Amino acid sequence: MATTQDQTYHEEGTLTHDMHEEEHHHGNFITTYIFSTDHKMISKQYLLTGIIWAFIGGLLSILFRLQLGFPEMDMTFLKPLLGKWITDTGTLDPNFYLALVTMHGTIMVFFVLTAGLSGTFSNFLIPLQIGARDMASPFLNMLSYWFFFLASVIMFASLFLESGPAAGGWVIYPPLSALPQAIPGSESGMTFWLVSMALFIASQLMAGINYITTVINMRTLGMSFSRLPLTIWALFLTAVIGLLSFPVLFAAALLLIFDRSFGTSFYLSEIYINGEALPNIGGSPILFQHLFWFLGHPEVYIVLLPALGITSEIIATNSRKPIFGYRAMVGSLLGITILSFVVWAHHMFVSGLNPFLGSIFMFLTLIIAVPSAVKVFNYLTTLWKGNIVFTPAMLFSIGLVSVFISGGITGIFLGNSAIDIQLHDTYFVVAHFHLVMGSASFFGLMAGVYHWFPKMFGRMMDKQLGYIHFWATFIGVYAVFFPMHYIGIDGFPRRYYSFSTFDSFNTFADLNMYISIAAIITFTAQAIFAFNFFYSMFRGRLAPANPWKSNTLEWTTPRHPGHGNWPGEIPSVYRWPYDYSKPHAKDDFIPQHIPFSETPESNLPHENNLIGIEQEGEETSKVDEPNAK
Repeated sequence: MATTQDQTYHEEGTLTHDMHEEEHHHGNFITTYIFSTDHKMISKQYLLTGIIWAFIGGLLSILFRLQLGFPEMDMTFLKPLLGKWITDTGTLDPNFYLALVTMHGTIMVFFVLTAGLSGTFSNFLIPLQIGARDMASPFLNMLSYWFFFLASVIMFASLFLESGPAAGGWVIYPPLSALPQAIPGSESGMTFWLVSMALFIASQLMAGINYITTVINMRTLGMSFSRLPLTIWALFLTAVIGLLSFPVLFAAALLLIFDRSFGTSFYLSEIYINGEALPNIGGSPILFQHLFWFLGHPEVYIVLLPALGITSEIIATNSRKPIFGYRAMVGSLLGITILSFVVWAHHMFVSGLNPFLGSIFMFLTLIIAVPSAVKVFNYLTTLWKGNIVFTPAMLFSIGLVSVFISGGITGIFLGNSAIDIQLHDTYFVVAHFHLVMGSASFFGLMAGVYHWFPKMFGRMMDKQLGYIHFWATFIGVYAVFFPMHYIGIDGFPRRYYSFSTFDSFNTFADLNMYISIAAIITFTAQAIFAFNFFYSMFRGRLAPANPWKSNTLEWTTPRHPGHGNWPGEIPSVYRWPYDYSKPHAKDDFIPQHIPFSETPESNLPHENNLIGIEQEGEETSKVDEPNAK
């Protein structure tokens, strides 16, 4: 039962909004578009920054794919862009190759799929879908974006350092990352990387605190946890994971800074450089691996859960039927959240880990496949016999399910410690995480953009260009990463600068060239999305109030909602968010804010009044009081 305090809060929130509404609407350019405290504008800032970083990260991958696919290619034409990183013989400098791999991984994992995906949709959807005026702390929300932006500037600046950007792999394992004199990429570039990541982590912690507080404390009347859209469940639990795991990476980076700059030995012991013994004794680089992967594996779900939540909403909406197994979906999200913290050492099966511990982590790794499989089965059963509307967002959501299944199955191989010893550091691993983590999360990001673009900008994206973009991306992703499984099984190692000097790998020269060509075509196809996005932002067809006939609260706001979202009273919630194609209803959807007394179901016999309510997990009969649970 909602308390009087909750009701008072919302009444005060409404009054506060009414008093300051004009002030929000008449802010100047800086307070409206730059240092904005409106969660919707901040989400757009995250999205635009993420899109820019996605193209930068993709371009870096194309550069090293040119090296891998065409090792004898004369790259002198890139010298005006890359300068000294193209050697006098026209080849890519080996040190810069490792820097490209490092920066590509860092940018895509953290700046695109973490900040770009979660930052965009957590900011945009949480207040709108739970019925709140804004985040719990709008100022902290603004600050989180600008910390992320500052981290982006520092990371981008490292690309132009004389010694080059960080080059220790995106996992920055010591001792390579702990010794500035080791390679050029361990010098200033690594320092920039660590400073940038410290600011990024601070940004994510501020954002996570805000998201959690908002969901717990600022839900509108009637919005119980059993009535939350699955999108909000996913974003909420993502924030919980980040809040508990990112500080561990911060600690790992801080200790690494101490080793680099202050002579400590947290990760260093008995190191020789050019025949000279360093004084460091007693440290262990394995300690860093434990600290890094305690964040690194939950990070997989930090980028996956928002995409899965977005997919749940879009599949239900465009299947025109209730999501199958709401409780099971929530339970699977909770299971993934808990288990994500106890499987990190499956990344360390070849690090000398005790075999008994390896068997425990193998067991836990296989267990975490269960809640993931639950989500997949629930998606498929929601689609089964649905009246499916194939919007671009729906296609990307179905594409996510496809690559999630393909990449997830290969994870079962890598989760087995005995098999992982053979496959570790091969292209099989590259193919696996690019499908299950990178591609699935990217598909979720694209699905979310296509679906909520009308609410973000008040205009529609071009549907035909969206179809072309999807099929080019979907086919391209499989063309790039599916062959990598094959060459990985045959032992093709990752992170190598060139394979042309190894006779045993020359067999795959043509296949490697094919992968590079497919990657270039897939990357080029993203220009279709960029054109569609920016053109539609200004010239697209005006969007109707609820173009997808969806049930959630964001579609009850004006086409261009002001700072405060609803011009009057915040709608109350009477039902769960998945009342689609309900028997005897006038339309095939019933929004959450429609009372039972205003729908034909109120005239049905008593036993039929419970249709949909039971699916929410509620035990009451038909009521109009939104506070009743």
